[in-house]
Amino acid sequence: MAQKTILVVDDEKHIRMLYREELEASGYKVATSDGSESILEVIGRENPDLVVLDIKLGINRSGLDLLQEIRQEDQELPVILSTAYDSFKHDMKSIAADHYVVKSVDLSELKEKVKQALG
Repeated sequence: MAQKTILVVDDEKHIRMLYREELEASGYKVATSDGSESILEVIGRENPDLVVLDIKLGINRSGLDLLQEIRQEDQELPVILSTAYDSFKHDMKSIAADHYVVKSVDLSELKEKVKQALG
């Protein structure tokens, strides 16, 4: 079975590093982005099987907006929204995501959602 690629988009470097370390230890190939470049360019370059997308990407960037861009191009690519705040689950833009995870030092929920999304 080919190794699955996960794209982690988060503006916090320590989160990108933590997710990369944990997901690579689980056997995935991990690409990262801080959210500053075009999400569609990153997806085109990395060709991920799944995107883990932070909702708050700095001052003027929203992961929900990036999610809309992804969905306009690709309805099938699984996206997991990752956030420190679960109140975003009630934002109508977030319904386009496949899963949600609230950020935690315990990544078992994230890993479980990744496994589900990649089926």
